Amino acid sequence: MKQTMTDPGFQSTGLADIQGRLLLIRIVVLIIVGLLVVRLWQLQVRDGDYYRNLSHDNRTRSVLLHPVRGFIYDRNGILLANNIPSFSLYVQLSDVPDREALMGKLIELLSLDKSELSKKIQAQGRRTPIRLKKGISLKEAAIVESHRLDLPGVVIRPEFQRNNPQGAYAAHVLGYVGIASEEQLADLQGLPPDSVIGQYGVERIYEMTLRGRVGRKLIEVDALGHEKRMISVDKPQVGNDVYLTIDFRLQKLAEDLLGEEAGAIVALDPQAGEILALASRPSFDPNALSHGLRANEWNNILQDTRHPLTNRAIQGQYPPGSTFKIIMATAALETNAIALTETVDCDGRFRFGKRTFRDWKKYGHGAVDLQKAIAHSCDVYFYQLGHRMGVETIAAYAKQFGLGARTGIDLPSEGTGLIPSPGWKRRTRGEPWYPGETISVSIGQGAVTVTPLQMAKVIATIGNNGIPVQPHVVRGIWEREGEWIEKWTPAQVPSLALQPPQLEAIQAALAAVVTEGTARRAQSSMVRIAGKTGTAQVVSSRHGSEEDTPKQFRDHAWFVAYAPFENPSIAVAVLLEHMGHGGSAAAPLAKELIETYLSYGVDGKHSTRALPSHKMMKKEKRFYG
Repeated sequence: MKQTMTDPGFQSTGLADIQGRLLLIRIVVLIIVGLLVVRLWQLQVRDGDYYRNLSHDNRTRSVLLHPVRGFIYDRNGILLANNIPSFSLYVQLSDVPDREALMGKLIELLSLDKSELSKKIQAQGRRTPIRLKKGISLKEAAIVESHRLDLPGVVIRPEFQRNNPQGAYAAHVLGYVGIASEEQLADLQGLPPDSVIGQYGVERIYEMTLRGRVGRKLIEVDALGHEKRMISVDKPQVGNDVYLTIDFRLQKLAEDLLGEEAGAIVALDPQAGEILALASRPSFDPNALSHGLRANEWNNILQDTRHPLTNRAIQGQYPPGSTFKIIMATAALETNAIALTETVDCDGRFRFGKRTFRDWKKYGHGAVDLQKAIAHSCDVYFYQLGHRMGVETIAAYAKQFGLGARTGIDLPSEGTGLIPSPGWKRRTRGEPWYPGETISVSIGQGAVTVTPLQMAKVIATIGNNGIPVQPHVVRGIWEREGEWIEKWTPAQVPSLALQPPQLEAIQAALAAVVTEGTARRAQSSMVRIAGKTGTAQVVSSRHGSEEDTPKQFRDHAWFVAYAPFENPSIAVAVLLEHMGHGGSAAAPLAKELIETYLSYGVDGKHSTRALPSHKMMKKEKRFYG
């Protein structure tokens, strides 16, 4: 029999079906609610701290505040390196939804290098802001600010930029700063990316002193990563100031005297070792390097055949020529290889085996003793001394004067020069030493090389009665709070074992070089100067006159001197590349430098009297707010 909808059995079956469905719905709802509760527990309890911090990071941002570098002054308080306000363009990649679009917009608005910009913006895993450009102009800053909504993650930050008020003067001493490389960041652990550090000169050697301490501020940002308000700040600590031994007036004169010629001038205090001037030409503009160069501009500097980045005063290694005769005379007297009054007959030639070594004066100097040999730079006399003593004795005395080794000056990459010996030749060339090579070494030729700073130290040692000094360019470090935290203390350098009669004889001979010998153009009516000229061959043989020889093959000109003769307060070494004779080219420059320095005061001494500008300090601190 067929059931109808009004049948009680049919209604009972439908009701049971509905109740079953309702039960299933309740179970599903309970499961869903249970899952939501579990998930809510996970989010709120188990992972609550994680998401709370993530939310905080999306709302706040920790920003590094780079410290202001300390200033650099000369010995008289003349400002040589400071900082000027600047702006840099940064991007926080985590706030950038479309990097390609951002890159296109930046190229459209600003004059940025496309390849460099692409490399920076496509960086992966960088959580800290990336500097896109430093030292942007006010016009560029205004353009960025007016397009803030189109530049998510892009911010402009105020910073300080290194500045050398004196331009290129003293560039090789001061050096320059630049963004730390990956290798430097690895060596200087704890240094944040994009940090600017010293790359050369005093800026590099005294980096830890000048740098200061990094600060940090916590800011609140909007959805585009732009700052809304500052929450807290830990201000950076300003770096300490460095006072140099350099007298900027003398430094400027030395560089101006060199002009466009390649060479170096070193002036130092022979009693204290303080470097008064350290000039090298050609030079470079430290402001251009500190402010940042494009890759092609940097490559042009590196490929410059005149090598402007080379500090010729401490890195240039040249044959010393006849200035080496100071060493020869000292060694000969101390070893009794010759007596003061003994004469050597010079006819312009010295025959050794089958070879003839010639004097610079074609027909010779006649009978010469030590004083005349030094005053007139007689080569034949010193050929004889070299033959009598041998190269090992010569090398031993040269090393006593500090040749063949670094002076230890507080500047980077100092050269050592070379004092050859039989052991050196066997070790480096696998060949024996030939006696004829000693003859060449005797007049500062052959394999022997020195730096201008080394020769300045040699002449200073003679002027200081055989007491060598430690050359240095930093006089003291001044803390911004107002006290000296470090002053230079002279290093203990052992004196040379020179007997007074021999030393006085050499000093008298060096005075005769100026009054009657090869450096008469250095004679001064103001002060008594003692010195030695040198003409160092660049090629072993040359045909024709100096004027007919291409400049790159001409001799180097040397002159080393000290003054006043009675109580020296300045020692000078002048080296001019390919400028010929030391007496005519180098000696007049040394004379002008000495006279100018001594005109500053009775004894040429100065004291560090200027203090840091506290007004500038306060201004820099306000800049970080």
